[in-house]
Amino acid sequence: MAAPLRIQSDWAQALRKDEGEAWLSCHPPGKPSLYGSLTCQGIGLDGIPEVTASEGFIVNEINKITCLDISSGGGLGVSSSTDGTMKIWQASNGELRRVLEGHVFDVNCCRFFPSGLVVLSGGMDAQLKIWSAEDASCVVTFKGHKGGILDTAIVDRGRNVVSGSRDGTARLWDCGRSACLGVLADCGSSINGVAVGAADNSINLGSPEQMPSEREVGTEAKMLLLAREDKKLQCLGLQSRQPVFLFIGSDAFNCCTFLSGFLLLAGTQDGNIYQLDVRSPRAPVQVIHRSGAPVLSLLSFRDGFIASQGSHMGEADLHMLSRWSCTTLPAF
Repeated sequence: MAAPLRIQSDWAQALRKDEGEAWLSCHPPGKPSLYGSLTCQGIGLDGIPEVTASEGFIVNEINKITCLDISSGGGLGVSSSTDGTMKIWQASNGELRRVLEGHVFDVNCCRFFPSGLVVLSGGMDAQLKIWSAEDASCVVTFKGHKGGILDTAIVDRGRNVVSGSRDGTARLWDCGRSACLGVLADCGSSINGVAVGAADNSINLGSPEQMPSEREVGTEAKMLLLAREDKKLQCLGLQSRQPVFLFIGSDAFNCCTFLSGFLLLAGTQDGNIYQLDVRSPRAPVQVIHRSGAPVLSLLSFRDGFIASQGSHMGEADLHMLSRWSCTTLPAF
């Protein structure tokens, strides 16, 4: 029988600390309310807190959420986890709609295709998968990477997708034929984040050395951004595979995104958010530093952007969400 469960609003912060405690209560229909607490007994070697519950409550399992996305229409959400599964949620009320199972080990990234009915995922099993959000079936599996897939990007409407991996390569895939169209870059260092964006006409993307495959759709006039573990941010022409710039930051780059056809953002492990102009990338437009916590994700939003950061303990499952405006940047 369903029973409403209430928990302390700042439970995530309270349970970051050893012996940190958060209250919770449950009210079964027709029965007295049950009151209790959760207590953190420390952080395990896997980075997951060890949490115990007071009498009347049981902590069955704790998993880290690795990635979240919302469909283009806003109706559905998808989350991936370290337990090897993904979940499709009703965004309006949090109701669980589907569980997607098929990856082995952690699922590192998930995102909706523009249709909002199909999901792309990448995991530590080095597999890239496409799923139906309607019936939870896995319709395509891509194999070819030799290390875990850490991030993905969708090109235009989704006939092609890009993946970045621990094996140091970024690859372009043909969804219709479940085939790899080529290695876009081989960095020799883990690729933690990837982003695809339309390039301003003033940017020279170079010319491809070979005629692009007819299966490449929408790659022309696009830039590919790679956030690398070796402190480098790399940009290249998506179709040409030619370098546009290589920027060296203060620490490993975890994530990146485009703000426009020439402005971009990238976040580092030591808490810096770099804003760069592709037309003049040697010096950043600005560097934002609010704390030393790692910057884990970036998203363009209206006249600014949203950034998520981990805790100072380095736990990726405890995020601090902030929004900073870009309206004070110089006009170009």
